[in-house]
Amino acid sequence: MSRLPRLSPAGLDDDQRALYDAITTGPRAGGPFPLTGTGGALTGPFNAMLFAPPAGQALQRLGAAMRYETVLGARIRELAILAVAAHHECDFERYAHTPAARAAGATDAHLAAVAALSVPDDLDGIESAALRLVLALLADGDLDDVTYAELVPIIGNRVAVELTTLVGYYTTLALQLRVFRVPLPAEQP
Repeated sequence: MSRLPRLSPAGLDDDQRALYDAITTGPRAGGPFPLTGTGGALTGPFNAMLFAPPAGQALQRLGAAMRYETVLGARIRELAILAVAAHHECDFERYAHTPAARAAGATDAHLAAVAALSVPDDLDGIESAALRLVLALLADGDLDDVTYAELVPIIGNRVAVELTTLVGYYTTLALQLRVFRVPLPAEQP
């Protein structure tokens, strides 16, 4: 049971409504899972964002940038998100991003490897280096000099920055989803 009530669109104040509209009419609207449930209330991490609209606006903008404005390939982006989900045991992130990963070409073997926090054998060199960077960040919260020197020349500085941002963003969502006990859409009233 969620610790936060699901807010109905009819009861939102102006700041909440602006955030609600940004989430439901932005690029996420065509995403892999429904953003709203019964009565139009937001699902997943988005309902929690409504309780702090300035932070919610910043988070939703960052999330949209991570999903739609990076140079990351769709498959590596989704595998990286699923690695964060596996590390934090976040069912909602798995639910939301497994279909997106499949649509981006991830196989059952890829999904199983990432769920076990390992790098699939058949990724290309850039994808493999990118996922290794993500797994190092999740394991250590940092990259040692050897790992940095090995991986960043392969993926480049921009991808390294985008991946560290992605890990931070989805870790934030995983934390909120856990703290507020956000259920999967099928489990929501």
